[in-house]
Amino acid sequence: MPIYEYICQDCDREVEILVHAGNKPECPECGSAKMTKLLSVVAAPTRDSSTGMSPGQSPGSCGPGCGCHPH
Repeated sequence: MPIYEYICQDCDREVEILVHAGNKPECPECGSAKMTKLLSVVAAPTRDSSTGMSPGQSPGSCGPGCGCHPH
């Protein structure tokens, strides 16, 4: 069950709502069903371009099969 961000068209409140399959979200403030899904930003790990590792990761910390393990 994904969590989506919505804005209510009636009261302008922005909320995160856990949406069950087939259900229409309602505003927890005013009860309106006039909700617009917002575009959310997804968090993703970044990699250092010089090492190919995530910040704080040491060489070989992923395991021997990952490619960053020193030979």
